[in-house]
Amino acid sequence: MESEVLSVRVDRELLDRLRFHAAKRGMSVQDYVVRTLVRHDFDERFQAAVEETERFYGAPDPGDSSGGRPPADQVRPSAGIR
Repeated sequence: MESEVLSVRVDRELLDRLRFHAAKRGMSVQDYVVRTLVRHDFDERFQAAVEETERFYGAPDPGDSSGGRPPADQVRPSAGIR
């Protein structure tokens, strides 16, 4: 994997908080920030995928008494996957 350099200017208070959180996890500030950015990016992509799936299959109706389960004749995308 190719890497590039990103320089970021932060105030002292933020840097101190980043150092604290990184130290709690035994990480460098750089590794902590990168991990946090990657996790945030994953969360955004996952949420977009969930929303797309809901648009495709239809979001569960909050007033539906089936608990969000699909009708018996509808196959869910996870059918058969354990």
